[in-house]
Amino acid sequence: MKKILSSLLMLCGLTGLSITHAVATPLVIGGKNFTEQLLISTMTAQYLQAQGYEVQLKNGLGSTLMRSALESRQLDIVWEYTGTSLIVYNHVEDKLDAAEAYARVKALDARIGLVWLNESALNNTYAFAMPRKVAKANNVHTLSDLGRLIRQRQAAGPWPGVGVDFEFGSRPDGLLPMQQLYGFKLKRSEIKQMDPGLVYTALRNRQLLAGLTYSSDGRIQGFDLTLLEDDLGYFAPYKATPVVRADVLAQHPQLADQLNALSAVIDTKKMSELNKRVDIDQEPISQVAHDFLQQQGLLSDTTGKPDAPIAPAEPVVPAVPSEAVVPAPVAEPAPAPAPAPKGAPVIGNDSNQANGSTP
Repeated sequence: MKKILSSLLMLCGLTGLSITHAVATPLVIGGKNFTEQLLISTMTAQYLQAQGYEVQLKNGLGSTLMRSALESRQLDIVWEYTGTSLIVYNHVEDKLDAAEAYARVKALDARIGLVWLNESALNNTYAFAMPRKVAKANNVHTLSDLGRLIRQRQAAGPWPGVGVDFEFGSRPDGLLPMQQLYGFKLKRSEIKQMDPGLVYTALRNRQLLAGLTYSSDGRIQGFDLTLLEDDLGYFAPYKATPVVRADVLAQHPQLADQLNALSAVIDTKKMSELNKRVDIDQEPISQVAHDFLQQQGLLSDTTGKPDAPIAPAEPVVPAVPSEAVVPAPVAEPAPAPAPAPKGAPVIGNDSNQANGSTP
């Protein structure tokens, strides 16, 4: 027995392996509980599996649970949004542009061993949309243009109004300061508050002039809507970015470049189309993810299959404070997510909505 153990130790030393790592440890990929995140986590799993990694997929999580699982080492890789990390996890209320937001969350998370890789061009933030034909007929491309059109419609007589969800219509950093920034003032009767999903339906049916949407939602394309540019920078950026534990990157030297290659081919327009294929066309997530990877040249025609098995990971267990495992008073509960920033015209897109558009 001693000779066998000695031989095993010698073999591990010669090959640069430890007994602990003689068997490859799967990469555990996390994802949130809406369509976009189910897609992006699935395509990450398929892509890395094709690169030769053993992977496990653990998606369908809420934002705070996914963050907790990443910090407690139950997850290795997630895709996070800069605005969510900035406002919800790190409680930063400063008004920052996209580059500043990325730099801030990258620096803050580095302190706890989380590495933000290259951000994608996917920005799933709040956005106002109009029926495409209405926007084109009125030469409306930006929120400043929308302010001009609203003033014209108010002077001309009754008009359909603007649709928003209940939260945005009432929060102190929501609709009111946006009106002030863009130079228009809506009467109460001109503000149509409704569930988020109904805004899209009302826009499709021309029951609203404009409405609050989410920039990568599949219904933008599916319902023939057009997004208006936030030309004065009112809304906080929500750039999707791969975030990986530093120790995992150290164990896999090529992983950062591989994930950056995936990040480089994802943008808002492409993701909106993928979301549409799932939410409106009812195509399977695994097939849509696989097709996208092939179209972007990240999977060859003979590499991987959309139905190739990806091992499900063990269920995420909420992290227990270390104080709870010793005979000491019960630890204080984890702090609740930060309230919406007040005063500054910045919107945090941090609530979970149906049909999957909210980070």
